[in-house]
Amino acid sequence: MGMTILFVAANRRAAAAGAIAVSMLAVGAGCAAAPAPAQPPAGPRAAVDSPAQVARDQLAARVAAAADQRLTASYVWSAAGRPDRVVTVAEATDGGWRVDIPGGALDGTVDVAIIRTGAVTFQCTLFSTTEQPTCVRPADPDGTLPTEADPEVHHVFTDWQTTLLDRRAPLAVSVGQPPPGVDGDCFAVGSTSASLAAPLAVGRYCYHPDGTLTGARLDLGTLRLAGPPTAGPATIELPGPVVLGEPLPVGAPAASTTAPLAD
Repeated sequence: MGMTILFVAANRRAAAAGAIAVSMLAVGAGCAAAPAPAQPPAGPRAAVDSPAQVARDQLAARVAAAADQRLTASYVWSAAGRPDRVVTVAEATDGGWRVDIPGGALDGTVDVAIIRTGAVTFQCTLFSTTEQPTCVRPADPDGTLPTEADPEVHHVFTDWQTTLLDRRAPLAVSVGQPPPGVDGDCFAVGSTSASLAAPLAVGRYCYHPDGTLTGARLDLGTLRLAGPPTAGPATIELPGPVVLGEPLPVGAPAASTTAPLAD
């Protein structure tokens, strides 16, 4: 009887030891078989903007700030073959604008204002104080002045700024040096298309960080901010009545080709 009990106990101890060994083998096998944690896929490297892209972004930020401003400012306009002139720009809170251009018509003999009000563009002649100014509306439905009557300088403050904001416009932008007498951040703007005319005057455009245009150097001449801007008007009023007629040309009127009458 005693030997039987001892035999049974020994078998139980052997079985228990075997079970422990099997468990340890299973644990070891499980540890050996566990796969290494998968590494997350490497994401694409952050793109580094080119200097040209950085310059275009900086220019766009300044032009966007300019679009939110409503100022009155004067600029000295220096152009080859002409005495310096002071161009005055007024931007109204209702979206209208006015650019006064001394000597802007008839080969520098007539002062004009290009005015946009009520979604209509006008050319107004600014005579002396003894004569009343008059305004004409271009025949083009969009209000575009004919080429021969377009003094161009007003575009710097109006639609060319819209072009500078257009990322689809074929423009190449880089940081540029300011022209003499001009401060602010300047950007050289050129065209990326050799076969198409540039959508604006290429050259250098300069701005303060708040969006104030401080100057420009273009084919049409150099503009320099003449003094601190002031607040713009609430609206733009025409300086005189609207009359029938064609906008005055920038240059001298064409000579008459009519032959003189014989005596």
